[in-house]
Amino acid sequence: MANPDSESADVLVIGAGIVGLACAHEAVERGLSVIVVERDERAVGASVRNFGHACATAQSGKALDYGRVARQTWLRLSEAAGFWARRTGTLMVARSGDELAVLEEFAGLRGDEARMVTAAEVAGHASFGPGVVGGAWLPQDLRVDPREAAAKIAGHLAARGVRFRWNTTAHDIETGRAATSRGLIHADHVILATGHDVDRHFPGLAAEHGVQRCALRMLRVDNPSGRAIEPAVQTGYSMLRYGGFADCPSLPALRDRLTAETPDLVGIGLNLMFTQRPDGTLTIGDTHSYATTLAPFQDEELDAAVLRETAKLLGVERLTVRERWRGVYASAPQPFLDATPAEGVRVAAVTAGVGMTTAFGFAREIVQDVVGR
Repeated sequence: MANPDSESADVLVIGAGIVGLACAHEAVERGLSVIVVERDERAVGASVRNFGHACATAQSGKALDYGRVARQTWLRLSEAAGFWARRTGTLMVARSGDELAVLEEFAGLRGDEARMVTAAEVAGHASFGPGVVGGAWLPQDLRVDPREAAAKIAGHLAARGVRFRWNTTAHDIETGRAATSRGLIHADHVILATGHDVDRHFPGLAAEHGVQRCALRMLRVDNPSGRAIEPAVQTGYSMLRYGGFADCPSLPALRDRLTAETPDLVGIGLNLMFTQRPDGTLTIGDTHSYATTLAPFQDEELDAAVLRETAKLLGVERLTVRERWRGVYASAPQPFLDATPAEGVRVAAVTAGVGMTTAFGFAREIVQDVVGR
């Protein structure tokens, strides 16, 4: 007699963040039956707390390859699932000669994916304070609204037959099955896509790969200019954090200068950037701190630094805060964790803070390998 508290599918995905959703999407595309288990009633983690910026152009290696693939999937899914996604591009703003030098070298590496722009062209996209000397335009990058995208994708996948088990915690995961808080689920293939919480299930694996939690401080503020700002906007501090700039010969000099002049900002891992939300407000940030277990206490100086530097970038005295939050994502020495801790069990995590950029490319490779091409 069948167990009334068990069910089965070809593929079981644990985690309904963007990586888990991408894996479910790829499995459905191949005609497989899919169950997604998520411990919360909706996605509330890194997949909804970010800038909504698919910044493939600034990546390198596998992240660049995955990001280029993901662009097309984002656009197709936005039409099918009914959420906003657009090829808005990225505006890299240079406020010094050494930042401009890095961007010129980067544009030389990326060809049609990046071109230099003048200070006047930079001002055509948004209002900035004094000191802008030029920039670079990355036309292929996308933006989505992270607060709606995950929910819309889940709804679209459910309409295609994916069974979502919300408010359900996966306990024991082994070959062919997972025990959950709502019963057993049997599956030919299990994909664990819980991001930084991989250590809750496979602590040895997480330790082996150096997985930690990275905490970000982000805010939503009123737009002081009232202008519509289509692209994501990034700065010299962003160049220190994206792999695509590492091949630029001028980057070490820029890093040395910023470290000498603003050691506090480099020390908190500032990535000074912003995107505009559909309501016109700006998502600004962010800072980075790392630990296996994050301290629960929030340092107000982190928010103060983001607000101060963003106000300076925009050329205003102060910004009006509407929301504050902490994002948490998985971080490790390698940008992607792809491991098989047991037969038929795959662990998939983006461990570099670029899940929105790369998840759909990464998931395609994972699912192709798991279930066969």
